[in-house]
Amino acid sequence: MFNNRQKAIMVKDVRGITENKRYFSVLTILPLIFSVVFPTIMLLTVLLSPTDSSSFTEMARILPDFQKMDQEQLIRDLLSLMINNVIPIFFLIIPIMTASVMAASSFVGEKEKRTLETLLYSPLSIREIFQAKVYASFFVAIFVTYISFILTVIVIEAELYFITGMMLPLSLNWLWVMLLIVPAITIISIVLIVKGSAKSTTIEESQQKAAFLIMPIALLLIGQFTGILVFGGWVVISIGLILLLIALLLLRFSMTGFTYERLLER
Repeated sequence: MFNNRQKAIMVKDVRGITENKRYFSVLTILPLIFSVVFPTIMLLTVLLSPTDSSSFTEMARILPDFQKMDQEQLIRDLLSLMINNVIPIFFLIIPIMTASVMAASSFVGEKEKRTLETLLYSPLSIREIFQAKVYASFFVAIFVTYISFILTVIVIEAELYFITGMMLPLSLNWLWVMLLIVPAITIISIVLIVKGSAKSTTIEESQQKAAFLIMPIALLLIGQFTGILVFGGWVVISIGLILLLIALLLLRFSMTGFTYERLLER
């Protein structure tokens, strides 16, 4: 899939991020917030709120026929809704944020370190260099996201068990989100950001462009995603496959207009 020279670029990019304290802290702290802190707050809000309080009643209104449920069933259904329909949204945000940190510094980072010319004079074609940059960002984003998912499951199930004595199973929605939708939006985000990075002159400028470029897409996806998860099953699979197709097409045709001269522009 990759030749040895591409692997060398990927390893160099990953090492550059992990050795940079500022970037590494972003790659660890933000995913922890979205995978551990926010889910814990949501879980404790449901478990510790009095069932006769107005705040609990407002939360319960999102369930159909909530007034006919007993207290135990109401809490169980609310927890299931949050775990299987709300928390997955965080796993759209995590790979986008992670990808933006690494991809935004891909080509512009080489410019700042004055290593871009050396890279372009290597035996690799411009397409191979672009692919190496994209895949390095992709593997880091996917790794961070999947580790975050494992942490989320462990923390949520442990909290549920210690507080209530029960554990709730994850729905199949999680499988389609993690295997289809997360890789797709990660590739889409990275390709757009890397192309933007090639036109920037500083990492800060590249990151600002990444935020303006990706956040509207992320907000649009997130705004629609909760409703999509309610349908579940084939709807989620279909959306995931469509996004994956878009991602692969974008990756394939994103090299249009990508030239040595354009990369070397200051």
